[in-house]
Amino acid sequence: MNVAPDIPHDPRHFPVMGGEVLDLMAPVAGEVYVDGTFGAGGYSRALLEAADCTVYAIDRDPAVAETAKNMAEEFPGRFHLLPGCFSRMAELLSEQQVEAVNGVMLDIGVSSMQFDDAERGFSFQNDGPLSMRMSDQGLSAEDVVNDMAEGELADVIYQFGEEKKSRRIARAIVEARAVARITRTAQLANIIEKAVGYKKYIKGRKQIHPATRTFQALRIYVNDELGELDRGLMAAERILAARGRLCVISFHSLEDRIIKKFFKRRSGIQSRGSRHLPQPEDNADDSVPSFEMIVRGPMKPSKQEIEQNIRSRSAKLRCARRTATAPWGSDRKSDKTGDEK
Repeated sequence: MNVAPDIPHDPRHFPVMGGEVLDLMAPVAGEVYVDGTFGAGGYSRALLEAADCTVYAIDRDPAVAETAKNMAEEFPGRFHLLPGCFSRMAELLSEQQVEAVNGVMLDIGVSSMQFDDAERGFSFQNDGPLSMRMSDQGLSAEDVVNDMAEGELADVIYQFGEEKKSRRIARAIVEARAVARITRTAQLANIIEKAVGYKKYIKGRKQIHPATRTFQALRIYVNDELGELDRGLMAAERILAARGRLCVISFHSLEDRIIKKFFKRRSGIQSRGSRHLPQPEDNADDSVPSFEMIVRGPMKPSKQEIEQNIRSRSAKLRCARRTATAPWGSDRKSDKTGDEK
């Protein structure tokens, strides 16, 4: 078992569950790996230092360019950055004449680097523009809160934030934007706090800020994170060679539900329900498994890691190994892993 390195105080400088991922990936000299969510480069570095392998990193955030440039200079010929979404990994790798890889690593969600930059607008801890765009292009959270109809906005907050008070929050947002456009993270957080109330401590226990789930919902919606994850899992299935490993770290139930269902389907362990009842059409698939589980259930960070990096506390790591069978067809109902609520 690899031992995770000493963890510095700045969580941007090390990957969550880095030691566990390295164990599962088990990099070998000459093999090729994909770090689908490059960020600060922690997983890429771990792989490159562990073996004389090649890593193709993918990220849609242009802010990673400098980090990637330095890593390419440190590991000449072995590290390559492919700008874009990880859901397009098959196409991006094909452009590099790479048709199969030995491992894919995905760390889902916003990176600490993005979260801590107030100008990116992912957090209300420090006031900034209401952006939340991972690629710095396209629809922003400001566009959503100011232009979306109240009912649709409530649905977004409920579906992607699992926020029970979504309708009250949406109504407060619509009333506030009628007075002045909502452009700042602190401005939106204050609107939500006034709408639902906030007690920082209840019976001595610290409560999460009432804007937390709404901010999560807006971020997921703006970046199509669940759709990106769904497509990315299928893309990884297509490019992984036999016995190649797919490791995915998630940080909330919406992500983990998609990953869990995908691995269950592809490994052939999806529950079939009662044998006395008609089987739903969605379960009627006898495809040969394209993955085999390496570990049953999610792995979680150690107590020591959580103490040193509180953001790792909700992380779940799932990993499976590719079989030799062909990937499942993308037009099948069983591929729609994101439809389970």
